[in-house]
Parts: sequence; C-alpha cells; structure tokens
Amino acid sequence: MNDKFRGAVKALVFDLDGTLIDSKKDLVLSVNATLRAIGREELPPELVASYVGSGAPVLISRALGGQADPELLQHALKYFLEHYEEHKLDYTRGYPGVRETLEQLNGTPMAVLTNKPVNVSVRILEGLGLAQFFRVIYGGNSFATKKPDPLGANAVLGDLKVAASEAAMVGDSEVDVQTARNAGMISAIVNFGFGMHDREKYPADMYLDRMEELVPLVAKGIQEKIR
Repeated sequence: MNDKFRGAVKALVFDLDGTLIDSKKDLVLSVNATLRAIGREELPPELVASYVGSGAPVLISRALGGQADPELLQHALKYFLEHYEEHKLDYTRGYPGVRETLEQLNGTPMAVLTNKPVNVSVRILEGLGLAQFFRVIYGGNSFATKKPDPLGANAVLGDLKVAASEAAMVGDSEVDVQTARNAGMISAIVNFGFGMHDREKYPADMYLDRMEELVPLVAKGIQEKIR
C-alpha cells in the first residue's frame, strides 16, 4: 500500500463482483446455462469470468461472440437474468475478510457502485448480510451510463458528501481503475478478484492482498471523527 494515502481517505466506494463477493461460479454457471438453452456450446470458466465487469448485456454479448443477432442477444440476456436471479446465491459468498473489514469501518461513508443490475445486487448483499454497511447501492442500470463513465461515481460522491480526492474506488478490474481516474478518485485494486486488468496500461494507486488492508487507510480519519 502506498503510504502517501494513509489516513487521507474519508469514504470508500466498492465494486461488487470480484471485490466484495466471489460470484464467479454462479455467473459462469448461468452464462453456460444460457448458452446451452440457445444451442451453443459451453465456454471455459476462466474465459467467462474474464467477460465480467461491464454489465450483463456486455457479458452475454461477449459470450455469444460479440456479433450476435440483436434478437438472439435480447433472448439470451433475458434467459441469463432470469436464471441468475434464481441461482445468484448458490455458491456466491463474501471474500475472506470482507465482513470483518466492513464491521471495523462501520461509520465510514461507504457505497457500492457496480455494473451489475441494481436489484439483484441489493438482493445478493442482503442475502449475505452485507447491505447494511452501505449508505447507497447503485448498479449498472441506475444511471444512463455505466462504469468507467464517472456519472455514477460522481453521484455516489454527492450522496456521501465527500470530495473525489478523499474517496477511494475499491475494485478488481481495469474498469474500476478507469472509473476512479475519470472521477478524480484514488484507485485501490484487490489482488484476489477475477476482473480483467492490464496493470501496465491501467495501474492502480494501490493493490490490496487482503481487504483488511483498507482499515489503516482510513483509520486516522475515523479516529479524528471520534474525537
């Protein structure tokens, strides 16, 4: 972790898939169920996982090869969303240390900004008992544009009443780094996620081996607020 940021962060904005939750298996199974339903062959799990991060429509488009007929794409997307809704918590769990970190940082302004549809995101966080830690939860259909466009991030910063330079975007992919850059935020990337990330092209301000490493990043600000 870069010491120049220690104590400077007053708010945290989290990505969801690959950051707070390990949803890889449920996403892969739902994508492959969709492919089977339309007569396509299944894809390798790692390939499907690499498609996650830009929202469900992009995920399914990539799974179909990127040049699918619009009608087929819409049919596949509908099937995927329905299947995933039913199976979203079959295997999905919070990553190790996530709950403990959120508990320690409880009281710090925190939010979720994901490209996943907002309703299923809220239901997953509620199902895992994590929703209560966040002041706001926004998804890929909450705004006119998705990450890395800064529209959602700017809205979150407004909701949390914090300046961009005092907030960190915590994610697992280059989309999250780009989002932070576009909004003027600090970027923190976890090393345990499954999002696609060209680290030479999109270097983060810091990398986290464990979620608990966020605690000292904001601990000074918490202590000052308590005084």
